Amino acid sequence: QVQLVESGGGLVQPGGSLRLSCTASGRTFSSDVMAWFRQAPGKEREFVAAKTWSGDTVWPQDSLQGRFTISRDNAKNAVYLEMNSAQPEDTAVYYCAANSRWAGPALSGFSYWGQGTQVTVSS
Repeated sequence: QVQLVESGGGLVQPGGSLRLSCTASGRTFSSDVMAWFRQAPGKEREFVAAKTWSGDTVWPQDSLQGRFTISRDNAKNAVYLEMNSAQPEDTAVYYCAANSRWAGPALSGFSYWGQGTQVTVSS
């Protein structure tokens, strides 16, 4: 059974940093695209970033690239999201997702999803 499990969420102060982890199990994901999405209260789930199996990074047009870093460890079947200079608008449930190929940043382009981890940015 394929599972994606996120961890590392919690409360962070504005300007602080947090590192989210996602570990996949059930099969090898080394050739998959692995990504992060987030969903703020009352808003739709949005694409944050993706990392292909070859190491290319995909960012949305409204990029968080300056403050977020996505990385992966294929040997551990894991993908990470490092958040720096956290802002209150980063408060959301963060989801890990995976798909066998890059099919665009829409939710429908990902076959596997984690349950999410809550990140709250507040003083």
